[in-house]
Amino acid sequence: MAGKAKKTADKKDAPALKEVFYDIIYRPVITEKATAASEHHKVIFRVRPDATKSQVKQAVEGLFKVDVTAVNTINVQGKNKAFRGRTGKRSDFKKAIVTLKEGQSIDLSSGVA
Repeated sequence: MAGKAKKTADKKDAPALKEVFYDIIYRPVITEKATAASEHHKVIFRVRPDATKSQVKQAVEGLFKVDVTAVNTINVQGKNKAFRGRTGKRSDFKKAIVTLKEGQSIDLSSGVA
């Protein structure tokens, strides 16, 4: 049994896992379209550019204690914008649309426990 890994995480490892989850999920997206999507049990987050769908699912389930049924990701390319005659480029980022199990929701107006 020396070669087998532990199946459950120790209680002292729980804060370390939360830190990893916060490294994956940056912040929720609060827009009109995201608010309309919440009526269909969907929540939109800005996530790490190299985060996978399974990592996003684990992070949302671990932080918010909800059941996730699907995760869709979108790589958003930054726009070229002009400001005072100088051109620049906004940063690229990644969004994750997380679909929750029927009857569950995440209250984004309050803090995360």
